[in-house]
Amino acid sequence: MLSPLTTPAAAFMAEGREAPMGARARDGGVNFCVFSEHASAIDVCTFDAEGLQERQRWRLHGPHDGLWSGFLPGAGPGLVYGLRAHGPWAPDAGHRFNPHKLLLDPCATEIIGRHAWRPEHQAATAGGQPDGRDNASLALKARVSAPPQTAAGWHNAPRHAERDLVIYEVHVKSFSQLNPDIPAVLRGTYSALAHPAAVAHFKRLGVTAIELLPVHYHLDEPFLAPKGLVNHWGYNTLGFFCPDPRFALHPHDPASVNDEFRRMVATLHHHGIEVLLDVVYNHTAEGDERGASLSFRGLDQASWYRLDHHGRSLNWTGCGNTLNTAHPRVAQFVLDSLRWWAKAMGVDGFRFDLAPVLGRGDSHRAPHFDPRAALLAAAAQDPVLARTRLIAEAWDSGPDGYQVGRFPNRWLEWNDRFRDTVRHYWLGLGASRGELARRFTASDDLFHHGHRRPTASINFIAAHDGFTLADFTSYARKHNHANGEQNADGRDNEACATFGPEGPAGPGTDPSVAVRRLRVRRALMATLLLAQGTPMINAGDEQLRTQGGNNNAWNQDNATSWQAWDTADTEFTDFVGEVATLRRAEPLLRHARWYSASGEAARERGEPAMRWCKPDGHSLSDAAWHEARPLPLACRIDAPQLVPVPGLASPPAAPDSNPGANVGADSKLATPATAALFIAFNPGPTAQPFVLPEGHWFLALDTAQPELRGTTVQSHWLLAAHSLAVLRLSQA
Repeated sequence: MLSPLTTPAAAFMAEGREAPMGARARDGGVNFCVFSEHASAIDVCTFDAEGLQERQRWRLHGPHDGLWSGFLPGAGPGLVYGLRAHGPWAPDAGHRFNPHKLLLDPCATEIIGRHAWRPEHQAATAGGQPDGRDNASLALKARVSAPPQTAAGWHNAPRHAERDLVIYEVHVKSFSQLNPDIPAVLRGTYSALAHPAAVAHFKRLGVTAIELLPVHYHLDEPFLAPKGLVNHWGYNTLGFFCPDPRFALHPHDPASVNDEFRRMVATLHHHGIEVLLDVVYNHTAEGDERGASLSFRGLDQASWYRLDHHGRSLNWTGCGNTLNTAHPRVAQFVLDSLRWWAKAMGVDGFRFDLAPVLGRGDSHRAPHFDPRAALLAAAAQDPVLARTRLIAEAWDSGPDGYQVGRFPNRWLEWNDRFRDTVRHYWLGLGASRGELARRFTASDDLFHHGHRRPTASINFIAAHDGFTLADFTSYARKHNHANGEQNADGRDNEACATFGPEGPAGPGTDPSVAVRRLRVRRALMATLLLAQGTPMINAGDEQLRTQGGNNNAWNQDNATSWQAWDTADTEFTDFVGEVATLRRAEPLLRHARWYSASGEAARERGEPAMRWCKPDGHSLSDAAWHEARPLPLACRIDAPQLVPVPGLASPPAAPDSNPGANVGADSKLATPATAALFIAFNPGPTAQPFVLPEGHWFLALDTAQPELRGTTVQSHWLLAAHSLAVLRLSQA
C-alpha cells in the first residue's frame, strides 16, 4: 500500500497544468485540474489517510477556459483529498453551488470511504435554500494514485478479426458466485473470471470476448436500502475511472482493486479472450436536480447535466439526469475515461448504455441525435480508441430515441430487431420468411449503407435485461414482484411462449412440453450462432438458467441472478459449444462483406453466393416471401466460383430492398473442402422434408438430432418440427 503524504512540504498552491483533468503525481508533487465553468472558486481539501480528518484547504488558480488548476509540491501518491466549489445559488438557472459539501473529483482513479445516503449530502434544504451542514466526514474522497503505466493488457490484446467475434455478456459476480470449480475465496471477484475453470468454460463455448456488465464505481439508489435490495447490475456510476471494489479481493484498498482488474484482463488476453466493458456515460448516480450533491452537481450542474429552461434535469435516461456530452469539457471527460480504461487498464472495447445520449446536440437548440456529433467524431479519430471496439445500445428515452443502424461506420450495434424476429419465428408468434432471412443475414435494411459491414449487427436472443432463454420459452408473463415495485418494472409484452403450463416442467408435466421447449431452445441458439453478424450470448443461457420469470433482475444480488452451476444443463452447454465450433470451422458462416444481389455478380467478384428457397427447392413468390406467419425456409451458401443449382433463386425484393441481398465473405476464407452449405429452418409443428440440390451432402447439424452429425444425405432431409439443420457439400 502507498504511504500517503498528507502534509505537503509547501505552504502554498503553485500554479498547475491544465491537463490532464484530475489529480496526477508528477515532478515531486501533485497537479490538480478541475472543470467548472460557473464556479467562482474551487478549493482542494486534504485529509488524513483514512479520510476522516480534514488537514488543510488550498485554493486552485483559475479559471482559464473553465479549468481550475494548481500544483502541490511535496505531495504524492496516497494523498487523500476532496473538492469544494464556490459559486452562485440560483436553482432556476441550474446553479447549486454549496461550499459546505465536499465533492468527489470526477476524475478520481482511486476512491476511499463507504457511501451512505444521508441528508447531509443534499445541497438544498426542504425549503430550497442552501443546506449549511458539512458532509466532509461522510463523503467519499479521492486518493492520488501512482503515475499511470501502460497496462500489460494493452500489450497482449488478442485483437480478433470482427468476423471471429463471439461475445459473452456476463456479470462479474453472478458468473462465479456459485461455481464449485472456483475456490470460494475467489468467487464473485475479478480474479474468478481469470481462473482456469472460467477460461475453460469460455473456450468450451467458443467465446472470443466477454462483455462485462458495469464495473465502474457505482452507488445503489437511495430507495433500495430500505427494501433490503442493492443495484446488482451497477448502471449507476459515480466513479468513471475506478473499478467497482465490490468485485475485488481487497475492496478497501483501491490500488489493489486496480491491480486485480489489470491482472484479470492480462490473463484473459493470454488465453485469447478480449474484455469489453458495458459503460454508462449517459447519467450519474446523483439523481435529478433535487438529488444529492456528491460530485458533478456541486461542481457545476449547469455544465455537467442537461437541464431545461428552469434548471430542471432532462431525464432522457429514465434515471433522473442526463450527462451533457454536447459540452466540450464533458466530452473530453468521457474520452479521458475511455482512454484510461483502454491503456491504463488494458480493456479492448466498450458497449455504451443508451448510446444516443453521446450523439445529441444542445439540449435546447438541437437535442436530436447526430451521427456526426463532436464526441462521436472525436472517438473515431482518437489514436488510443482506434484500437478499441465501440458498441452502441442504440436507443434512449430522448427525442427520436431509437437510432439502430445510424451510428458511425466503425461502430457495432445491439440489434433488437434480430432478437424480436428470431423469437417470433421460433415461438410461433408471427414472423415472415422474408423477415427471418433479413435478420439472419445481418439486417441489411439497418446496416448496409456507407462503409458498414455485416458484423455491425450485434445479434442476440436474450440479454441481461429481459427474460433468459429458458424463461421466454416457459413463462407467459413477467414475475418481477421481488423487485419491490409491485411487478410494474420490466418490459411488458416481451415475446415469450410456454408450450404448456407456465414455469419449469415438473414431474406431472406432459413429456412433450419438455421436448418441444428443448427443440425450440436449440433452434434459437443455433440461429443466433449461425447468423451473419456478431453473435452475443447472454451468460447462463448456455446452461438454461432461469430467473423464475423475472425479466428485470437489476436489484437481485442473489440466486435469482447467479448462475446455478449445480443445476446447469450440461448437455445444452455442450450443444452450444458444438454449434460455436461449426461456426468457427466454416468460413461461409463468418462472412466479411455483404452478399451480392445475384449469383452471377457474386461469381464475378469471386465471393460466396446465397440463395433462399422453399422446402421443395423452388423459389418463393412475393406473397410467400412476405406471408406474416412462421413457415419453413431454406438457404444455400455456395463457396466462391461455384454455380448455384437452378431453381434456388434470389427472393423477390421488398419495397425498400431485398432481404436476401446480403453478405459476402473474402474468397480467401473459403476452405477447399466446403463447396456449399444448406441451412433448413422448420418452425412448424410437424416434420418437414427438404429437397437437397444434387451432390453428396453431409449433416453438419440437426438441432433435433445432434447425434446424427456426419450422416451422409442424398436427395432430401426430413427435418423434425421446431428444428434447424445445416448440411455440408464436399467438393470431392
